[in-house]
Amino acid sequence: MLATYILKQLFSETPNNVKFQSKFLVFYIWTSFVALFTLPFFVFRPKNVKNSLCGAQIVKHVTKLIEVKWHLRNGRVLAEDRGAVIISNHQSSIDILGLFNVWHVAVKIAAIARKELFYIWPFGLAAYLAGVVFIDRNCTKDAYKQLKVTSDVMVKNKTKIWIFPEGTRNKDFTKLLPFKKGAFNIAVAAQVPIIPVVISPYYFINRKKNIFNKGHAIIQCLEPVPTKGFTMEDVPQLIIKVQNIMEIAYKELSKEVISALPPNYPLATQD
Repeated sequence: MLATYILKQLFSETPNNVKFQSKFLVFYIWTSFVALFTLPFFVFRPKNVKNSLCGAQIVKHVTKLIEVKWHLRNGRVLAEDRGAVIISNHQSSIDILGLFNVWHVAVKIAAIARKELFYIWPFGLAAYLAGVVFIDRNCTKDAYKQLKVTSDVMVKNKTKIWIFPEGTRNKDFTKLLPFKKGAFNIAVAAQVPIIPVVISPYYFINRKKNIFNKGHAIIQCLEPVPTKGFTMEDVPQLIIKVQNIMEIAYKELSKEVISALPPNYPLATQD
């Protein structure tokens, strides 16, 4: 009976919680499976960013099952062989799939994640061995120390750090949340450029309505913002500048993806 009910919900034309959760469940199960499979290999070269690239190349294919397509623009910015701080907007747990789909362009990336994710095994352990840096947001001092060590590696090994400066998932499709200063402090301290990356709104997802339709997302790389010669006193203005250009790009992408939809499309971003 339960199996019949689930199948009916999955193939129903009407949005429902079973269909909605199944998309995320497929993503989580596949990610956990890949983590479990790759763990033995990651152990032999722990904290190596090449592990992340390997894992990303496998995990990214799940996007075909959840019917999301990613389109990268201006990828040459990510491909430049130098240390940098990449900052992008944060909308959902599937943001990581967007990251995985462009990882091969930048090659050497160290992602920053909140400490709580480390305890979700096997993913957390595999991510740790793959070079993901886990920080405790509740302890600013320890978090900054960890990021300082990471920034030293970034400069030495020409690795890019990927950070979500909003700090949490943004459920407002009309604007970005205020940026936290951590990413900007690191960039200025290391004197490396900031690469703003804007992901278009997920018009195909709405948790309140249990909607997770097929869709596409644009990952727009903006031109690097230099920090050479900047000091910590310049950070507040730097944050304002970068957030402004990302806000503009986000609104432009929003108009683009929404205007391309059919007139009768059930827009998930509308309450």
